[in-house]
Amino acid sequence: MVAADNIVVDFKEAFYGFMHAAVDDARLGPLHISLYAAILHFYSAQEEQGPLSVFGKHLMQYAKISSNNTYHRVIQELHRYGYIHYLPSYNPVLGSLVYLLKIQHT
Repeated sequence: MVAADNIVVDFKEAFYGFMHAAVDDARLGPLHISLYAAILHFYSAQEEQGPLSVFGKHLMQYAKISSNNTYHRVIQELHRYGYIHYLPSYNPVLGSLVYLLKIQHT
Protein backbone atom coordinates (compact mmCIF):
# COMPACT_ATOMS: atom_id res chain seq x y z
CA MET A 1 0.00 0.00 0.00
CA VAL A 2 0.97 3.66 -0.17
CA ALA A 3 2.39 5.52 2.82
CA ALA A 4 -0.05 8.22 3.90
CA ASP A 5 2.68 10.87 4.04
CA ASN A 6 3.48 10.22 0.36
CA ILE A 7 -0.07 10.89 -0.91
CA VAL A 8 -1.03 14.29 -2.30
CA VAL A 9 -4.46 15.59 -1.39
CA ASP A 10 -4.15 19.08 -2.87
CA PHE A 11 -4.89 19.56 -6.58
CA LYS A 12 -2.49 22.49 -6.98
CA GLU A 13 0.34 20.65 -5.25
CA ALA A 14 -0.14 17.67 -7.57
CA PHE A 15 -0.37 19.81 -10.70
CA TYR A 16 2.60 22.06 -9.99
CA GLY A 17 4.74 19.22 -8.68
CA PHE A 18 4.12 17.15 -11.78
CA MET A 19 4.68 20.01 -14.22
CA HIS A 20 7.95 21.02 -12.56
CA ALA A 21 9.16 17.43 -12.62
CA ALA A 22 8.00 16.84 -16.21
CA VAL A 23 10.28 19.60 -17.48
CA ASP A 24 13.36 17.68 -16.31
CA ASP A 25 12.16 14.09 -16.80
CA ALA A 26 13.16 12.97 -20.30
CA ARG A 27 11.07 9.79 -19.91
CA LEU A 28 7.82 11.78 -20.03
CA GLY A 29 6.13 12.70 -23.27
CA PRO A 30 2.83 14.25 -24.35
CA LEU A 31 0.86 11.08 -23.55
CA HIS A 32 2.08 11.03 -19.95
CA ILE A 33 1.21 14.69 -19.50
CA SER A 34 -2.20 14.22 -21.12
CA LEU A 35 -3.03 11.19 -18.99
CA TYR A 36 -1.88 12.92 -15.80
CA ALA A 37 -4.08 15.90 -16.72
CA ALA A 38 -7.04 13.53 -17.18
CA ILE A 39 -6.33 11.98 -13.77
CA LEU A 40 -6.26 15.46 -12.22
CA HIS A 41 -9.56 16.30 -13.92
CA PHE A 42 -11.32 13.31 -12.37
CA TYR A 43 -9.58 13.87 -9.04
CA SER A 44 -10.90 17.44 -8.98
CA ALA A 45 -14.39 16.29 -10.00
CA GLN A 46 -14.28 13.81 -7.12
CA GLU A 47 -13.69 16.83 -4.83
CA GLU A 48 -10.08 15.84 -4.17
CA GLN A 49 -11.04 12.87 -2.04
CA GLY A 50 -8.42 10.20 -2.70
CA PRO A 51 -7.88 7.66 -3.88
CA LEU A 52 -9.38 8.32 -7.27
CA SER A 53 -11.66 5.53 -8.45
CA VAL A 54 -11.89 5.65 -12.23
CA PHE A 55 -12.31 3.50 -15.32
CA GLY A 56 -9.58 3.39 -17.92
CA LYS A 57 -12.01 4.10 -20.75
CA HIS A 58 -12.90 7.44 -19.14
CA LEU A 59 -9.27 8.42 -18.66
CA MET A 60 -8.54 7.39 -22.24
CA GLN A 61 -11.35 9.58 -23.54
CA TYR A 62 -10.14 12.68 -21.68
CA ALA A 63 -6.46 12.02 -22.44
CA LYS A 64 -7.23 11.42 -26.13
CA ILE A 65 -5.65 7.96 -26.03
CA SER A 66 -7.36 5.55 -28.41
CA SER A 67 -5.32 2.38 -27.85
CA ASN A 68 -5.79 0.18 -24.78
CA ASN A 69 -2.18 -0.96 -25.05
CA THR A 70 -0.92 2.63 -25.08
CA TYR A 71 -3.10 3.55 -22.11
CA HIS A 72 -1.85 0.61 -20.05
CA ARG A 73 1.77 1.31 -20.96
CA VAL A 74 1.53 5.01 -20.05
CA ILE A 75 -0.37 4.56 -16.77
CA GLN A 76 2.04 1.83 -15.69
CA GLU A 77 4.98 4.09 -16.54
CA LEU A 78 3.51 6.92 -14.45
CA HIS A 79 3.23 4.37 -11.63
CA ARG A 80 6.75 3.02 -12.14
CA TYR A 81 8.26 6.53 -12.35
CA GLY A 82 6.68 7.45 -9.01
CA TYR A 83 4.08 10.02 -10.11
CA ILE A 84 1.05 7.91 -9.17
CA HIS A 85 0.26 4.70 -7.34
CA TYR A 86 -1.97 2.63 -9.62
CA LEU A 87 -4.07 -0.30 -8.44
CA PRO A 88 -5.84 -1.82 -11.45
CA SER A 89 -9.27 -3.34 -11.03
CA TYR A 90 -10.24 -6.24 -13.19
CA ASN A 91 -13.84 -5.97 -12.04
CA PRO A 92 -16.11 -4.37 -14.67
CA VAL A 93 -18.18 -2.70 -11.93
CA LEU A 94 -15.35 -1.27 -9.81
CA GLY A 95 -12.93 1.32 -11.12
CA SER A 96 -9.19 1.19 -10.74
CA LEU A 97 -7.66 3.18 -7.89
CA VAL A 98 -5.16 5.96 -8.52
CA TYR A 99 -3.29 7.77 -5.76
CA LEU A 100 -1.50 11.03 -6.54
CA LEU A 101 1.98 10.89 -5.03
CA LYS A 102 4.14 13.70 -3.72
CA ILE A 103 6.73 14.54 -6.32
CA GLN A 104 10.25 15.46 -5.31
CA HIS A 105 11.63 18.12 -7.62
CA THR A 106 14.52 20.50 -7.38
